[in-house]
Amino acid sequence: MTYKGPDVTRVVIQKTERRMFLFNGNTVLKAHEVQLGFTAAGHKQFEGDGKTPEGRYHIDRRNPDSQFFLSVGIDYPNDRDRAYAAQMGRKPGGDIFIHGWGDKKRVRSQDWTAGCVAITNREMRHVYAMVRNGTPVDIYA
Repeated sequence: MTYKGPDVTRVVIQKTERRMFLFNGNTVLKAHEVQLGFTAAGHKQFEGDGKTPEGRYHIDRRNPDSQFFLSVGIDYPNDRDRAYAAQMGRKPGGDIFIHGWGDKKRVRSQDWTAGCVAITNREMRHVYAMVRNGTPVDIYA
């Protein structure tokens, strides 16, 4: 899929509302319902905690061969995340993505990822085409 519309200048994920918005400036280009980590409340701090990070991150990679259909990577952990985990004697985890549902049938109302943000495969086709590496991702509680 190709995209020839306005640039996506920011991705905003609102965890409490389970919504993701793709913005161009102050204009919402697309909005999607999302599923989050299986322990969604709170900021991701450690490997295996099942939480989705909170804060400012960026899209830093793309995976056209993801086991969850397509995916775009989020640059978690940042320096602050790594420092906190090290201070606690733990690993911060990683490999956080916005990705599709993959081959399994999913229920929109159930969080199931290991800390990622999931949308339907059809929606992921659009996001994959629209979002570029370097795009800021703001994740709020």
